[in-house]
Amino acid sequence: MTTIVLEHVSKHFGADQISGDPYVTAVEDVSLKLNTGDVLAILGPSGCGKSTLLRLIAGIHKPDSGRILYDDVDLRDVPLRQRGIGMVFQEGALIPHWESRKSVGFFLSLRQREEEVPEKLQQIARITGIGLDKLLLRRPAQLSGGEKQRIGIARALARDLQVLLFDEPFANLDAKYRTEARVELKRLLNAFPVTSVYVTHDQVEAIALSHRIAIMRQGKIEQVGTYQQLYSSPHNIFVASFVGSPPINLFKGRSQNGCWQGENFGGYPLRRDLPEDSKVTMAIRAEHMFLEDGGVPGVVEQVVPMLAERHQLITVHLAGETWTLTAPLDVHIEHGSTIYCCLKKDELLFFDSQTGVRIG
Repeated sequence: MTTIVLEHVSKHFGADQISGDPYVTAVEDVSLKLNTGDVLAILGPSGCGKSTLLRLIAGIHKPDSGRILYDDVDLRDVPLRQRGIGMVFQEGALIPHWESRKSVGFFLSLRQREEEVPEKLQQIARITGIGLDKLLLRRPAQLSGGEKQRIGIARALARDLQVLLFDEPFANLDAKYRTEARVELKRLLNAFPVTSVYVTHDQVEAIALSHRIAIMRQGKIEQVGTYQQLYSSPHNIFVASFVGSPPINLFKGRSQNGCWQGENFGGYPLRRDLPEDSKVTMAIRAEHMFLEDGGVPGVVEQVVPMLAERHQLITVHLAGETWTLTAPLDVHIEHGSTIYCCLKKDELLFFDSQTGVRIG
């Protein structure tokens, strides 16, 4: 297995005179370390640079500045045959006129080791619990989206693997097959513990498959950590807002006499060294708000029962602010009614409204 280190890596794409596309910074000054056997998910909105970063790690793109090291050796100095990279793409990227068996065994065939293919396939099929043998005689046009991805993953694993890279492999699958595919892939990652990077925009996928998650925005990594760290201790408003469902509640306010004061909520202690009247945003998760007589009144806009989670999500508004909280399923709440909301003070997060940075 391989340790991967990125040192101040940047990648730019020049302006296109034909299409008129402007100069773009896809990845900017990214530093990151993946220890041997790590599974890192890269999570972020569309266009944030996730796939470009993955292709840099794969050696498909070369960085304009910075270095990528595989076991302390610059990736540019590692011969292609020795990199041991397996990659699974969103579309499967299978050769259209090849039977799946040939695609899966291509790496070993090039090295005159075709006799190893059946054993590899049996091992993968045994771990995932799927009948790969039924798919191997088919060409890509005869496979469903989920079957193409299974073949793509089998192809990546049926080689001398050191690094495994995934570029949103399940993005085109429906919810049912996506869930099944996640379970199968998790089994494989447990059985083949190689250094892995998984690009996705799906938080559930990132949580299920990775050890750590890197949150990207506009080519930069905002924060790296476990899902619990990102959820409970975000470094800035972007991470706080991006991680978690429903999105975190945000309330604009100011520092006054050492406390935070907003439109509807207020009186919560802040750092004493903040300048008076500083703009501060307070944030709190829906599950950390609750119903209680004497709380802040709000008019109910929407009630959504979340049966699997055994609670209901309630959206309320008051004086230009809207927020969401949870309540037990057995509490009867009607649209348009007034409810009284309180919050857990020890779960409050505060951010500088101008920079978005967390205030400790």
